Amino acid sequence: MIALLLVTASVAVPAAEQAAIFTAASFAKRGSAWKSKNCAGMESASYEPGAIGTYRDLNGDGRPEAVVTEGGAICYGDTGSHFWLLTKQASGNWKSIYDETAMATFLTTKGASGWPDIELGGPGFCFAVMRWNGKAYVQHRYQYEGKPCRPAR
Repeated sequence: MIALLLVTASVAVPAAEQAAIFTAASFAKRGSAWKSKNCAGMESASYEPGAIGTYRDLNGDGRPEAVVTEGGAICYGDTGSHFWLLTKQASGNWKSIYDETAMATFLTTKGASGWPDIELGGPGFCFAVMRWNGKAYVQHRYQYEGKPCRPAR
């Protein structure tokens, strides 16, 4: 298996970092939950408020990255999940560098500057793999269970 990490559950994050991470991902605190603009007013029984599913150095630069997730079929369709990838800058500020309606699986294969490829999971059997090109995550290939595939058209 080439997957490094499937983003799903919340992880321990220093309290001082939590608000900065959610704010950089454009979330707002409503009551005790962090919520994005994507789902404002559309919460249902399937809704899962913002959670930090990853907090660690993903690209080997010595600074942590964070992956924020939010879920709900009304907001995110059959996939039911959206994620935001953020990186801590040398200044100490957090910056959102990629987000997508998908379930993120970080792979052992890497793009520029050591950034891991991301498989965008969801319904179906052929998933896009995104690769960091030095400026942005862009589509690199399609795969299913680590093998090349062609998406249905």
